[in-house]
Amino acid sequence: MGVVNVRELTGKSNPLAEGHRMCPGCGAPTALRQAFMGMDSPVVVVGATGCLEVSTTVYPYSSWRAPFLHVAFENAGAAVSGVVAAHRAMSRKKLFREEIKFVAFGGDGGTYDIGFQSLSGALERGHDFTYICYNNQGYMNTGAQRSGATPRSANTTTSPAGILAPGKLQRAKNLTEIAAAHNIPYVAQTTLHDPLDLIRKVRRAVETPGPAFVNILVPCALFWKINPADQVKICRLAADSKFWPIYEVVNGERVVSYTPKKPVPVEDFLRAQGRYAHLFAGGGVRRDLIDQAQADVDAEWENLTQNRRSS
Repeated sequence: MGVVNVRELTGKSNPLAEGHRMCPGCGAPTALRQAFMGMDSPVVVVGATGCLEVSTTVYPYSSWRAPFLHVAFENAGAAVSGVVAAHRAMSRKKLFREEIKFVAFGGDGGTYDIGFQSLSGALERGHDFTYICYNNQGYMNTGAQRSGATPRSANTTTSPAGILAPGKLQRAKNLTEIAAAHNIPYVAQTTLHDPLDLIRKVRRAVETPGPAFVNILVPCALFWKINPADQVKICRLAADSKFWPIYEVVNGERVVSYTPKKPVPVEDFLRAQGRYAHLFAGGGVRRDLIDQAQADVDAEWENLTQNRRSS
């Protein structure tokens, strides 16, 4: 992407307007507004049902300055495939002459779980679009239930921490690697720790011919139980603890975009959030679960870095 003029990027018109109704401190609109900074061409947006969709399209108002197609939880991949195919057909008839980029987005519920079949089919078919997952690691639109993206030991309404279980018992699904296994040209994983990293990755995704997938970790202040002002701080802890590796997969080659100079223990990331408060409650520490979380992080980082290069 070369040298980035941040003032110029923040000053240009954004498809997502300021007048949305997302919660203070929500990472989703931050991620999407930064993502659109990486796009220069006209864009058509397909949005799966979820927090971002319901809070930006409250009838009779809309926060979108671009063509926006709202679809169900389960079919954003199919819908964007149809829009791309329709545009190609109409372009052959000379009904369109300008370049248009197509972007679909969904939360982790509509991406990891409910919409996975649709997304997988779209990636396998090779349609030219970018799918962005704003991943807050749970079903926030319907009450903070666990999803396939929810980490082990997180307290949710359907995997509550209590006497019988210390939160969710299973590890999170690694959807970034699952997307890469479709042999598509570009896959990336990032968070809000560095706006320029997010902007560059989305720019590369939309400019790469064929399907691209970008997985962005975004805090939900209500579910994660954090101070809304700590949005970026929490994301930096996610990157610096290696809880959320920052990397991309370019034509099958993994490139680590960010290696922390002074890694912090994953315990620092967990302590900063109320969804893990039960691990530190009553003056005691569930060292077994914290050590398990560290082991999970270390294993994923080792697996990622075995066969990769640094940017």
